[in-house]
Amino acid sequence: MEKIMAAISEDNDKNTNTNDSRIAAAIAEELGIKLWQAAAVIDLIDSGSTIPFIARYRKEATGALDDETLRDFDERLRYLRNLADRKQTVLASIEEQGKLTEELRARIEAAETAAVLEDLYRPYKPKRKTRADIAREKGLEGLAKYLLDPSASGDPVMEAEKYISEEHEVADADTALKLAQDIIAGDISDNADYRGWIRNRTTKAGEIVCSLASKGKEAVAAGERTVYENYYEYREPVSRIPGHRVLAVNRGEKEKILSVSIDAPVDDILEYLERKAARRVTDSCRPYVLDAIADGYKRLIAPSIETEIRNSLTETAEEGAIRIFGSNLEQLLMQPPVRGKTVLGWDPAFRTGCKLAVCDPTGKILDTAVIYPTAPQNKVTEAVKVLRRLCDKYGIDIISVGNGTASRESEKIIADFIRGYSRKKLQYVIVNEAGASVYSASKLATEEYPDLDVGERSSASIARRLQDPLSELVKIDPKAIGVGQYQHDMNQKRLGEALGAVVETCVNKVGVDVNTASPSLLGYVSGISRQIADNIVKYREANGRFNNRKELLKVPKLGPKAFEQCAGFLRITEGTEPLDATAVHPESYEAARSILAASGYEVADILRGNVRGLAGKAALARKLGIGEYTFADIAAELEKPGRDPRDEAPAPVLRSDVLEMSDLRPDMELKGTVRNIVDFGAFVDIGVHQDGLVHISELSDRFVKHPLDVVKVGDVVDVRVLSVDEKRGKIALSMKKRR
Repeated sequence: MEKIMAAISEDNDKNTNTNDSRIAAAIAEELGIKLWQAAAVIDLIDSGSTIPFIARYRKEATGALDDETLRDFDERLRYLRNLADRKQTVLASIEEQGKLTEELRARIEAAETAAVLEDLYRPYKPKRKTRADIAREKGLEGLAKYLLDPSASGDPVMEAEKYISEEHEVADADTALKLAQDIIAGDISDNADYRGWIRNRTTKAGEIVCSLASKGKEAVAAGERTVYENYYEYREPVSRIPGHRVLAVNRGEKEKILSVSIDAPVDDILEYLERKAARRVTDSCRPYVLDAIADGYKRLIAPSIETEIRNSLTETAEEGAIRIFGSNLEQLLMQPPVRGKTVLGWDPAFRTGCKLAVCDPTGKILDTAVIYPTAPQNKVTEAVKVLRRLCDKYGIDIISVGNGTASRESEKIIADFIRGYSRKKLQYVIVNEAGASVYSASKLATEEYPDLDVGERSSASIARRLQDPLSELVKIDPKAIGVGQYQHDMNQKRLGEALGAVVETCVNKVGVDVNTASPSLLGYVSGISRQIADNIVKYREANGRFNNRKELLKVPKLGPKAFEQCAGFLRITEGTEPLDATAVHPESYEAARSILAASGYEVADILRGNVRGLAGKAALARKLGIGEYTFADIAAELEKPGRDPRDEAPAPVLRSDVLEMSDLRPDMELKGTVRNIVDFGAFVDIGVHQDGLVHISELSDRFVKHPLDVVKVGDVVDVRVLSVDEKRGKIALSMKKRR
């Protein structure tokens, strides 16, 4: 028995190795990388290495593949492994039925997509009883074969009379023929080749068709307007419909405003099926076979193919939207922190009052207040007194105002106050407050600020979003940050995974001070689970600050593997080891010291900022036996220890006066900040509380395939006003050069 089990285990290992070799080759071809790179990445992932760790500290092994390529690799690896597992399940199922031929096995093993695999499995897949199954049970398979037989002779009706059976409830020849046609229709529907051709043809030549559904008709009858007016009578080729329109019509259909279907090239499809399935049938049998073909397509194939294509379009659209959301989120998280400034966070509101929180340059909350300058109280004088007291007492540099309800009214009050405030230069900025209310009412916020109410927590978050966007925004579910399109219509699990990966990438690019970071921030560090993050904070609170990275190994559940993955991303300043303040991994400390010594420096020179001229010394790297990528990364860190990549991004636009929408005029030139990017353009904050849209056609003088090719969230751009519709709250902008 042990020998048998060992043999089975050996076979499984061989299959796994063979599958991984095939998968590595497939992914290498897809991503345009070398086979050895693909094999190395698979080994690293299987050993428990995270994507940030591989991207930063295993460049020699992978040929310096970047985060984006590695994440695409990881996703394809999971898909292809799941496909390989599914193939084994399918093969086992068909073999158990005694129907697995070598030809079928070869086709299943060669299937490159889940759709092709399921087409092949369809005839053998256990399913509820069909009309074809019932017809077979009644003994009509012989008649179906007769109708398809090229040598069939005689009258089909007379042949059908042979199958009349009181026992099987086949009352007459007409009933027998209809049952035989059900078998033919079912067999045609189960044919993988036919389905593949029809799917491809419908995708290439079909059209998405939209019309009014029940609620849409009611809205039109009542004279009501909806956001789906452009789709009331609409059609577009399946092959060309962009993702944002797919998601738009899906939402309209879900809300019962629109009815959506696919208009397939039916004549082409029926001609193909007739050519394939009825080419050799006799003239007497042809009408019955053609009717069965038409029924098989209309009743069985068309609905499922339409569902498959709609699902495929939606999946592709979601992937595109997730990529845009991820890109926007990354740029938002990577906006530069406003360092060394005391900030007043202002959470605007009407009835419940505006909540204020003063944060010192480290983010510590110094004071809070509630004022009522907006309707219905309109206590502007009293509010200004509170504002002046806080500015005088704490030397506030910037007022950070949330962009939600009552933001415009608050902005006007702030601008008026700044004009009359002479004690020091004071500025304000509008920040995106999406998710602030979600965070302020969360368990995390309650634990962080147990003595503050929900409004005070929200205003503190608005202040700290300006001081350190990354540290503050990681506390919020990425889906609630509001920099995507149609995010509520997507696969929420897939969206959450993708956005979590974006946050993880950003956190590890920047690095984390282990002695000050919150559990939320630590939880995104490579190799650190939420449990380990909590344990780090608890250990810090019980034992004081960490003095070196080695002390991390004393944290419960943070073992050698987790330490390997996280150590390089955790920073310790003013500790016992100067290299702990850099992104140099502990495994490379010896290499770093040898580079310093060979270049005439000491470790202490790192902190003094004295290290220069290390980059580009290929000969030194070879002499010391250090890989070129590792050498380059170490050299960059030694020359600029603790460099923050966010500092390279444009700083937020600070304002001292307010601009109303009514002040805008066509051709007016303004400076604004890109707040969100969608497939059809970019929304830009120009300081009037209502973001303007730069349509994709107005982003550049050259052709733009996608807005992300030109701009990103956080960019400060020069725009020109094209038109203003105050009634509808719409502003059209252009980034094209004036002609």
